[in-house]
This record gives sequence, structure tokens and C-alpha cells, in this order.
Amino acid sequence: MKRLLPLLACLLPAFLSAQQHQLEKIWETDSIIAVPESVLPDPAAKILYISLIDGNPWDADGKGGVGRLSMDGKKYDGNWITGLNAPKGMGKWRNRLYVADISEVVVIDIVSGKITKKIQVPDATGLNDITVDDKGVVFVSDSKKGTVHRIENDIPVLYLDNKPGANGLKAIGSDLYIFNGKYFEKADAARKISPILELDAGGDGIEPVGNGDFILTIWGGYIYYAYPNGTKELLLDTHLAKSNTADIGYDPATRILYVPTFNAKRIVAYKLK
Repeated sequence: MKRLLPLLACLLPAFLSAQQHQLEKIWETDSIIAVPESVLPDPAAKILYISLIDGNPWDADGKGGVGRLSMDGKKYDGNWITGLNAPKGMGKWRNRLYVADISEVVVIDIVSGKITKKIQVPDATGLNDITVDDKGVVFVSDSKKGTVHRIENDIPVLYLDNKPGANGLKAIGSDLYIFNGKYFEKADAARKISPILELDAGGDGIEPVGNGDFILTIWGGYIYYAYPNGTKELLLDTHLAKSNTADIGYDPATRILYVPTFNAKRIVAYKLK
């Protein structure tokens, strides 16, 4: 028994950590969203921007766009921006909305609701996620090339390479968090890479929730709560229901997580507890 007590003492913190957080569903839309890949909350405007592939994930078919959904999930406009191809990640800086669209970054003026520019990224064939740092610098991943480009003053330059399956990005201060396939990593200002944790499959969405913690997703239907020490807890598993968990959005003020379900064609909102 004396030998067992120290073992239990070691296991108890891990057990408690695994039970620490959960997601409570608060609403979901009908299956009316045309293959939603990414959700970007704009709490000040009380709007969710949603990238709409509306077709095959990498087809340059002109069917894609950006929709807008009210933050209570009740009012939806699926035709705010049309004529894109297979738009995925989005980032916002002031009145500009940046959208990754296969080989170019589309710039939308939010006030007018019009496309003002398309930034061609050299050799890009699979642009996926976008993040914008606190100085307005844009980072975009190319999942097919395994690269990340940095865009300043609308000029793209290669920032990171040799990142197979590069997908989710999140700029926080001078650091860039990235999913390199199933590996969640941090690149500092000198582009030095520090590993954080590994998932069972390629990661997609990245959202910070404070204290160095993150919510992470695998597209197939898994959402995790992750800690800076590399541990994680499974918050949601919807893979058997064929409800994907793509590039999530998070509102820290309300602790509400917005999940685009891709092939299930819905947006689902959860409260993080």
C-alpha cells in the first residue's frame, strides 16, 4: 500500500487535468452553409465571417465565397462575397479581410463588401490558413508546398519551408504557432522552431484561450484542449457522425467556440467550460 500511494499521487494531477474542460453546445445552423472551412468572429460588428468552398476543396471553379452569419446563428447571408474558388483561412486587419484562395490571397474591403486586390503568392498551389499579427503582417500556409509566406505591404516572401502539410497558423506577439502536419510548433521571431505537441493526424484550427493554452482541431472531427507543457485533453469527437471540425473561430470574451463542419454544411457554437 505504501508503494501504491506515491503512484496514485503522481497519477491524480493527470486525471484531474483530463477532466478540466468541456464543450457545451449552445446552437447550430441548419445544413445550409456551402461547405464552410473557416469561421472568423468579428465581435465588434457581431458578425461571423465564413469561408465557403461550395465544391471540391482545391478546385478553381469560381463557386466559392465568403458568407456572414450573426453571432447567435440566426441570420445568414451566403452571398456577401462571391466568385472565389476554394477559399479557406481568413484573417482581419482593420477594415481588410484576407482570404486564402488556392494560389492567391484575396483582399476584401469589409465596409464596402468588395474585393479590392488579389495577391498572387509565388508558386502557391494549396494556400490554406491565414493569420495576421498585431502589426498587420499577414502569414499564409501552403499545405501542398509545405511552406509559409509572410506578406507585408501586400508583398509575399517565403518565411518557412520544409513544413509538410503546413496548415493552421496563429500569430501571437512575435511568435508564430503552426501545424506542421500533426506537429504543433512555435516559430519565434528568428524563425527558430520549438515543438509543443503531436496529434494523431494533421492539425487544422488553432485558437489561443489564455495562459498559453490552446484549442486545436483535427479536420476529421476532433477538438482538443492543449497545454504549454505538451499535454492535451479531448473535448469533442464527431468523426462517426461525419461532422468535420475545420478552422475554428473563438471569442475570448464569451468563451464561445464556432466550428465549421465542412461536409456537414453547418456552423456549430459551443461554450468552453
